[in-house]
Amino acid sequence: MAAGGGRPPGPDSSLEPYVQTRIFKIIVIGDSNVGKTCLTFRFCGGTFPDKTEATIGVDFREKTVEIEGERIKVQVWDTAGQERFRKSMVEHYYRNVHAVVFVYDVTKMTSFTNLKMWIEECNGHAVSPLVPKVLVGNKCDLKDLIQVPSSMALKFADAHNMLLFETSAKDPKESQNVESIFMCLACRLKAQKSLLYRDVEKRPGRAQKLELSRDAHGKSACPC
Repeated sequence: MAAGGGRPPGPDSSLEPYVQTRIFKIIVIGDSNVGKTCLTFRFCGGTFPDKTEATIGVDFREKTVEIEGERIKVQVWDTAGQERFRKSMVEHYYRNVHAVVFVYDVTKMTSFTNLKMWIEECNGHAVSPLVPKVLVGNKCDLKDLIQVPSSMALKFADAHNMLLFETSAKDPKESQNVESIFMCLACRLKAQKSLLYRDVEKRPGRAQKLELSRDAHGKSACPC
């Protein structure tokens, strides 16, 4: 108490109680230059970075969202696509993962064919088959350069029990689709009762409320 103060301080709105918030770790996998970092920037920050450099090791960004009244922290882990940058970090990267996003460049067929290698790496690190996985074809705004037809990607996604999203991290008109990728996974994970809660500090103004679509009975629906 400051000198001369005759009464105790009033309630401080900044000192809010701790709340239990689920934390979902989502990893993003794929070749170099397919746009993994740009996708995480678009989802977590709402923008496309003016300039990016090759990811060295592992980077992660996070975003707190609200789904059906529950605060959920989504951690998006971005890893280097080049083996020399990821070798020492890869085990930590796959540890305690809740969902996986496989990314390829729709204008580069090799990035699509290399998905088999990325799936093998994922399986080799004992990621459970129950962990939700999605397939993302990035750079769909470059329509004249597309090498991977949607039909081919859809067949691959079906064979590996994954949803397919085709989007562009660069095109602002596709930002809602980028959002849907991660929010679809968050909705799925929210429904899994086995996930643990962790105590994190509640900070006002950090959560972004997602208005989910509602059916005829007024019930919220997952974006996917």
